[in-house]
Amino acid sequence: MGFEAARQRMVEQQLAARGIRDKRVLAAMAKVPRERFVPLYLGHLAYEDGPLPIGEGQTISQPYIVAYMIEALLLKGGERVLEVGTGSGYSAAVLAEIAGEVHTIERLPALCEQAEKTLQRLGYDNVSVYCRDGTLGLAEKAPFDAIVVTAGGPDVPQPLIDQLSQGGRLVIPVGGGRTTQELIRLWRHKDGRLEREALGGVRFVPLIGEEGWEHAPASGRPMRKRGPHKRGMQKQGKKKEKKGSGKGRQRSAIAARLRALASGS
Repeated sequence: MGFEAARQRMVEQQLAARGIRDKRVLAAMAKVPRERFVPLYLGHLAYEDGPLPIGEGQTISQPYIVAYMIEALLLKGGERVLEVGTGSGYSAAVLAEIAGEVHTIERLPALCEQAEKTLQRLGYDNVSVYCRDGTLGLAEKAPFDAIVVTAGGPDVPQPLIDQLSQGGRLVIPVGGGRTTQELIRLWRHKDGRLEREALGGVRFVPLIGEEGWEHAPASGRPMRKRGPHKRGMQKQGKKKEKKGSGKGRQRSAIAARLRALASGS
Protein backbone atom coordinates (compact mmCIF):
# COMPACT_ATOMS: atom_id res chain seq x y z
CA MET A 1 0.00 0.00 0.00
CA GLY A 2 1.35 3.43 -0.95
CA PHE A 3 1.65 6.37 1.42
CA GLU A 4 -1.39 8.20 0.07
CA ALA A 5 -3.64 5.17 0.49
CA ALA A 6 -2.22 4.55 3.97
CA ARG A 7 -2.90 8.18 4.87
CA GLN A 8 -6.53 7.95 3.79
CA ARG A 9 -7.00 4.72 5.71
CA MET A 10 -5.48 6.38 8.79
CA VAL A 11 -7.99 9.24 8.54
CA GLU A 12 -10.92 6.88 8.15
CA GLN A 13 -10.02 4.17 10.66
CA GLN A 14 -7.99 6.00 13.31
CA LEU A 15 -9.60 9.44 13.29
CA ALA A 16 -13.14 9.57 11.91
CA ALA A 17 -14.03 6.18 13.36
CA ARG A 18 -12.92 7.35 16.82
CA GLY A 19 -14.91 10.55 16.87
CA ILE A 20 -12.84 13.24 15.14
CA ARG A 21 -15.52 15.30 13.39
CA ASP A 22 -13.94 18.61 12.38
CA LYS A 23 -13.76 18.57 8.59
CA ARG A 24 -10.84 21.00 8.57
CA VAL A 25 -8.81 18.72 10.82
CA LEU A 26 -9.66 15.59 8.83
CA ALA A 27 -8.75 17.31 5.56
CA ALA A 28 -5.45 18.55 6.97
CA MET A 29 -4.52 15.12 8.32
CA ALA A 30 -5.38 13.62 4.93
CA LYS A 31 -3.05 16.06 3.17
CA VAL A 32 0.11 16.30 5.31
CA PRO A 33 2.69 13.60 4.38
CA ARG A 34 3.50 12.16 7.81
CA GLU A 35 6.19 9.94 6.27
CA ARG A 36 8.28 13.06 5.62
CA PHE A 37 8.46 13.81 9.36
CA VAL A 38 9.83 10.47 10.57
CA PRO A 39 13.28 8.90 10.09
CA LEU A 40 13.68 7.15 6.75
CA TYR A 41 13.97 3.73 8.36
CA LEU A 42 10.54 4.23 9.96
CA GLY A 43 8.76 5.56 6.88
CA HIS A 44 6.81 2.34 6.41
CA LEU A 45 5.33 2.80 9.90
CA ALA A 46 4.35 6.46 9.43
CA TYR A 47 0.60 5.76 9.44
CA GLU A 48 0.53 3.13 12.15
CA ASP A 49 -1.65 3.77 15.19
CA GLY A 50 1.02 4.93 17.62
CA PRO A 51 3.95 7.29 18.30
CA LEU A 52 7.37 6.87 16.66
CA PRO A 53 10.84 7.96 17.82
CA ILE A 54 12.38 10.98 16.07
CA GLY A 55 15.64 11.25 18.01
CA GLU A 56 16.79 13.25 21.05
CA GLY A 57 14.55 11.10 23.24
CA GLN A 58 11.43 12.57 21.60
CA THR A 59 8.58 11.13 19.55
CA ILE A 60 6.09 12.09 16.88
CA SER A 61 2.69 11.65 18.51
CA GLN A 62 0.06 9.11 17.57
CA PRO A 63 -2.07 10.50 14.69
CA TYR A 64 -5.23 10.39 16.80
CA ILE A 65 -3.69 12.54 19.54
CA VAL A 66 -2.46 15.11 17.00
CA ALA A 67 -5.95 15.36 15.52
CA TYR A 68 -7.69 15.41 18.90
CA MET A 69 -5.57 18.25 20.29
CA ILE A 70 -5.91 20.35 17.14
CA GLU A 71 -9.66 19.75 17.04
CA ALA A 72 -9.81 20.93 20.67
CA LEU A 73 -8.44 24.32 19.57
CA LEU A 74 -11.69 24.94 17.64
CA LEU A 75 -9.95 26.58 14.71
CA LYS A 76 -12.08 28.13 11.99
CA GLY A 77 -9.27 29.19 9.65
CA GLY A 78 -6.93 32.16 9.48
CA GLU A 79 -5.94 32.25 13.17
CA ARG A 80 -2.56 33.03 14.68
CA VAL A 81 -1.43 29.90 16.53
CA LEU A 82 1.44 29.18 18.90
CA GLU A 83 2.74 25.62 19.28
CA VAL A 84 5.09 24.72 22.14
CA GLY A 85 7.07 21.58 21.31
CA THR A 86 7.78 21.45 17.57
CA GLY A 87 9.31 17.99 17.62
CA SER A 88 9.36 16.72 14.05
CA GLY A 89 7.23 19.60 12.77
CA TYR A 90 4.30 17.35 11.84
CA SER A 91 1.73 19.00 14.10
CA ALA A 92 2.86 22.42 12.91
CA ALA A 93 2.24 21.33 9.32
CA VAL A 94 -1.27 20.13 10.18
CA LEU A 95 -1.96 23.41 11.97
CA ALA A 96 -0.62 25.35 8.98
CA GLU A 97 -3.22 23.74 6.72
CA ILE A 98 -5.93 25.43 8.83
CA ALA A 99 -4.48 28.50 10.56
CA GLY A 100 -3.28 31.70 8.94
CA GLU A 101 0.09 31.66 10.68
CA VAL A 102 1.81 29.19 12.98
CA HIS A 103 4.65 30.00 15.37
CA THR A 104 6.26 26.87 16.81
CA ILE A 105 8.93 26.61 19.52
CA GLU A 106 11.39 23.76 20.10
CA ARG A 107 14.03 23.73 22.85
CA LEU A 108 16.28 21.07 21.26
CA PRO A 109 18.48 22.58 18.51
CA ALA A 110 18.82 19.39 16.45
CA LEU A 111 15.05 18.89 16.25
CA CYS A 112 14.47 22.58 15.64
CA GLU A 113 16.83 22.58 12.65
CA GLN A 114 15.45 19.38 11.16
CA ALA A 115 11.82 20.46 11.55
CA GLU A 116 12.50 23.82 9.94
CA LYS A 117 14.18 22.15 6.94
CA THR A 118 11.31 19.69 6.49
CA LEU A 119 8.65 22.39 6.69
CA GLN A 120 10.53 24.56 4.20
CA ARG A 121 10.93 21.68 1.75
CA LEU A 122 7.20 21.05 1.89
CA GLY A 123 6.41 24.71 1.26
CA TYR A 124 4.91 25.70 4.61
CA ASP A 125 5.82 29.37 4.41
CA ASN A 126 3.22 30.31 7.03
CA VAL A 127 5.18 28.45 9.74
CA SER A 128 7.99 30.09 11.75
CA VAL A 129 10.25 27.88 13.90
CA TYR A 130 12.03 29.18 17.01
CA CYS A 131 14.67 27.44 19.13
CA ARG A 132 14.16 28.61 22.72
CA ASP A 133 12.35 27.89 25.99
CA GLY A 134 8.75 27.32 24.93
CA THR A 135 7.36 27.67 28.45
CA LEU A 136 7.96 31.41 28.15
CA GLY A 137 5.92 31.63 24.97
CA LEU A 138 6.60 34.18 22.26
CA ALA A 139 5.66 37.59 23.60
CA GLU A 140 6.83 39.46 20.50
CA LYS A 141 4.19 37.70 18.37
CA ALA A 142 1.36 37.68 20.91
CA PRO A 143 -1.54 37.63 21.33
CA PHE A 144 -2.47 34.22 19.95
CA ASP A 145 -5.92 32.96 19.03
CA ALA A 146 -4.89 29.45 20.01
CA ILE A 147 -1.97 27.83 21.84
CA VAL A 148 -1.18 24.12 21.93
CA VAL A 149 1.51 22.50 24.08
CA THR A 150 2.78 19.03 23.14
CA ALA A 151 4.52 18.15 26.42
CA GLY A 152 3.22 17.74 29.96
CA GLY A 153 3.81 20.48 32.51
CA PRO A 154 3.14 20.76 36.26
CA ASP A 155 0.86 23.77 35.67
CA VAL A 156 -0.25 25.97 32.80
CA PRO A 157 2.72 28.34 32.27
CA GLN A 158 1.67 31.87 33.20
CA PRO A 159 3.40 33.46 30.16
CA LEU A 160 1.21 31.35 27.86
CA ILE A 161 -1.93 32.48 29.68
CA ASP A 162 -0.79 36.10 29.35
CA GLN A 163 -0.25 35.66 25.59
CA LEU A 164 -3.72 34.26 24.90
CA SER A 165 -6.09 36.62 23.09
CA GLN A 166 -9.64 37.39 24.19
CA GLY A 167 -11.69 34.40 23.13
CA GLY A 168 -8.51 32.34 22.73
CA ARG A 169 -8.08 28.65 23.61
CA LEU A 170 -5.05 26.96 25.16
CA VAL A 171 -4.70 23.16 25.11
CA ILE A 172 -2.04 21.56 27.30
CA PRO A 173 -1.35 18.33 29.23
CA VAL A 174 -1.00 19.14 32.95
CA GLY A 175 -0.21 16.95 35.95
CA GLY A 176 2.16 15.98 38.72
CA GLY A 177 3.37 12.78 37.06
CA ARG A 178 6.36 12.50 34.77
CA THR A 179 4.50 10.83 31.90
CA THR A 180 0.81 10.91 32.82
CA GLN A 181 -1.25 14.07 32.72
CA GLU A 182 -4.72 15.43 32.16
CA LEU A 183 -5.38 17.26 28.92
CA ILE A 184 -7.06 20.58 29.64
CA ARG A 185 -8.46 23.42 27.57
CA LEU A 186 -8.23 26.94 28.97
CA TRP A 187 -10.52 29.63 27.54
CA ARG A 188 -10.05 33.37 27.90
CA HIS A 189 -13.47 35.01 27.73
CA LYS A 190 -13.92 38.49 26.33
CA ASP A 191 -14.35 39.85 29.86
CA GLY A 192 -10.94 38.41 30.78
CA ARG A 193 -12.36 35.52 32.80
CA LEU A 194 -10.56 32.19 32.45
CA GLU A 195 -12.41 28.89 32.18
CA ARG A 196 -10.69 25.53 32.56
CA GLU A 197 -12.10 22.35 31.03
CA ALA A 198 -10.79 18.79 31.49
CA LEU A 199 -10.60 16.75 28.27
CA GLY A 200 -9.15 13.44 29.50
CA GLY A 201 -6.05 11.55 30.57
CA VAL A 202 -2.96 11.52 28.31
CA ARG A 203 0.74 10.60 28.36
CA PHE A 204 3.39 13.05 27.18
CA VAL A 205 7.08 13.65 27.81
CA PRO A 206 7.82 16.38 30.42
CA LEU A 207 7.60 20.06 29.48
CA ILE A 208 11.09 21.35 30.29
CA GLY A 209 11.76 25.03 30.91
CA GLU A 210 11.64 27.96 33.29
CA GLU A 211 7.87 27.66 33.70
CA GLY A 212 7.79 23.86 33.45
CA TRP A 213 9.83 20.99 34.83
CA GLU A 214 13.48 21.69 35.61
CA HIS A 215 14.94 18.59 33.96
CA ALA A 216 14.02 15.15 32.70
CA PRO A 217 15.83 12.47 34.76
CA ALA A 218 16.29 8.93 33.48
CA SER A 219 13.91 7.65 36.13
CA GLY A 220 11.51 9.06 38.68
CA ARG A 221 9.61 12.32 38.53
CA PRO A 222 11.13 15.49 37.07
CA MET A 223 12.13 18.27 39.41
CA ARG A 224 9.77 21.22 39.53
CA LYS A 225 11.51 24.50 38.82
CA ARG A 226 10.28 27.29 41.02
CA GLY A 227 8.69 30.21 39.26
CA PRO A 228 5.81 32.67 39.44
CA HIS A 229 3.06 30.11 38.82
CA LYS A 230 -0.35 31.59 39.58
CA ARG A 231 -2.58 28.61 40.18
CA GLY A 232 -5.46 30.76 41.33
CA MET A 233 -5.93 32.31 37.89
CA GLN A 234 -6.05 28.91 36.24
CA LYS A 235 -9.04 27.84 38.35
CA GLN A 236 -11.27 30.77 37.52
CA GLY A 237 -14.47 29.79 35.80
CA LYS A 238 -13.98 26.06 36.25
CA LYS A 239 -17.35 24.41 36.07
CA LYS A 240 -18.41 21.92 38.70
CA GLU A 241 -20.09 18.77 37.52
CA LYS A 242 -22.71 16.89 39.43
CA LYS A 243 -21.84 13.32 40.12
CA GLY A 244 -23.52 11.11 37.57
CA SER A 245 -24.48 13.99 35.28
CA GLY A 246 -24.67 13.44 31.52
CA LYS A 247 -21.74 15.79 30.88
CA GLY A 248 -19.70 14.12 33.61
CA ARG A 249 -20.34 10.67 32.14
CA GLN A 250 -19.43 11.91 28.67
CA ARG A 251 -16.13 13.37 29.86
CA SER A 252 -15.39 10.18 31.80
CA ALA A 253 -15.87 8.23 28.59
CA ILE A 254 -13.54 10.59 26.75
CA ALA A 255 -10.95 10.23 29.49
CA ALA A 256 -11.14 6.44 29.32
CA ARG A 257 -10.75 6.51 25.53
CA LEU A 258 -7.75 8.80 25.75
CA ARG A 259 -6.06 6.73 28.43
CA ALA A 260 -6.40 3.70 26.17
CA LEU A 261 -5.14 5.49 23.07
CA ALA A 262 -2.83 8.31 24.04
CA SER A 263 0.95 8.34 24.16
CA GLY A 264 3.81 10.33 22.64
CA SER A 265 4.61 14.09 22.66
